[in-house]
Amino acid sequence: MRAVVVPEPGGVDALKVVDRPDPEPGPGEVQIAVRAAGINRADLLQRQGFYNPPPGATDILGLECSGVVSALGDGVTGFDVGDEVAALLSGGAYAETVVAPAGQVARVPAGVDLVDAAGLMEVACTVWSNVVMVGRLQPGETLLAHGGGSGIGTMAIQVAKELGARVAVTVGGPEKAEVCRQLGADLVINYKEQDFVEVLKDADLRPDVVLDIIGAKYLEKNVDVLATNGRLVVIGLQGGTKAEIDLGALLAKRASVSATALRARPPAEKAAIVAATVENVWPMIEAGAVRPMIHTTFPLDEVGAAHQVLEDSSNVGKVLLTTSAS
Repeated sequence: MRAVVVPEPGGVDALKVVDRPDPEPGPGEVQIAVRAAGINRADLLQRQGFYNPPPGATDILGLECSGVVSALGDGVTGFDVGDEVAALLSGGAYAETVVAPAGQVARVPAGVDLVDAAGLMEVACTVWSNVVMVGRLQPGETLLAHGGGSGIGTMAIQVAKELGARVAVTVGGPEKAEVCRQLGADLVINYKEQDFVEVLKDADLRPDVVLDIIGAKYLEKNVDVLATNGRLVVIGLQGGTKAEIDLGALLAKRASVSATALRARPPAEKAAIVAATVENVWPMIEAGAVRPMIHTTFPLDEVGAAHQVLEDSSNVGKVLLTTSAS
């Protein structure tokens, strides 16, 4: 099979398409003939040498894919060869074949194109696990999602609105702002021109849950803007890893700060998140209330160009890689 690896960390030129043996499914695993793979910022960090795969994971890039079940390992039930599926992975999606634990594989929701489904699993699982399972967002509450035009941001808007919450987002330009409004965002803040704390205070809108991809740079501001009993959930570190926090401000608001990552969790935890996402988000998708937002697709050979789109933050929604079978 053809697959993408990074022999030496670096820029987009460090990505190399190589030939590798097809992985065989072990007990409890599903082999998938990949049709498309979703690109995530974690892949960019891995390419740069800042985010190594967890122990035992393949060095092939890619944390999510869609495709067709091509073989089943011993003990796997609930899937048949030929099923159209999406998978949450620890690595290996940038390839023509991948294996995944059966608990991290789900049938593609009805009405979703198989290629588009490659951009579904990571964002849906991230949003459901962090906004709902960790952040405990309730109807009538307010969510602030940073990076509203990203794959995660566009999914967070839709899911939160379907849950009956108000949504505020930060974005980096007018095109992204317009898409977020169309998806239902109640307040859209251009962080290049506006201070999100001041805008939210002026609107008398303090978020109960903040979904943050920035990290250190926004920590003080996120705590400042939180509502009483607010929950800050940090899932990314684009703005650095170290910052001071005013514990007095947290105490005064009875607020909490959580930091989570999906990739390195044990398979049982990932399976539980996938199951909860399929139970709760898939019906929203099949009802037409939520959809994966796909910015563009590239063939596997153009993986460098695909990474560059994310580097430039010019995407609104997901960027996908497609295999020759697509």
